[in-house]
Amino acid sequence: MIELPNIRVADSELDFSFARSGGPGGQNVNKVSSKVVLHWDVTNAPGVPDAVKQRFLKTFRTRITDAGILVMDCDETRSQHTNRERVVERLKEMLQQVAKPPKRRIPTKPSKGAKKKRRQHREKHAQKKQLRKKIDY
Repeated sequence: MIELPNIRVADSELDFSFARSGGPGGQNVNKVSSKVVLHWDVTNAPGVPDAVKQRFLKTFRTRITDAGILVMDCDETRSQHTNRERVVERLKEMLQQVAKPPKRRIPTKPSKGAKKKRRQHREKHAQKKQLRKKIDY
């Protein structure tokens, strides 16, 4: 169960599959399915507000299939249980990242001092270029 303010993802929504890993473990990786693959249907998650879903789909669109299913895997350790915990923790971090709406940018104009400084820099640069020209006698 993943619980954040206004977000709840039940364990029943998470679909886990297991495969043989290419990670650490020596001969063990050839025998044991320690790699964990998480499938989560983002579009049909009832405990996630629509605004958060939209930000999630936009932010992590490369990890989401056309059907709206997030696919993540973990094969960092020899233990299937530890890999499962890590992949769930990563999903929780991803949800935390999109939980808060981004701040709206307030457009501003450059100050008079900034405009003056930029103008002086441009004039100095132009003068430097003029001095490099060949002199026609």
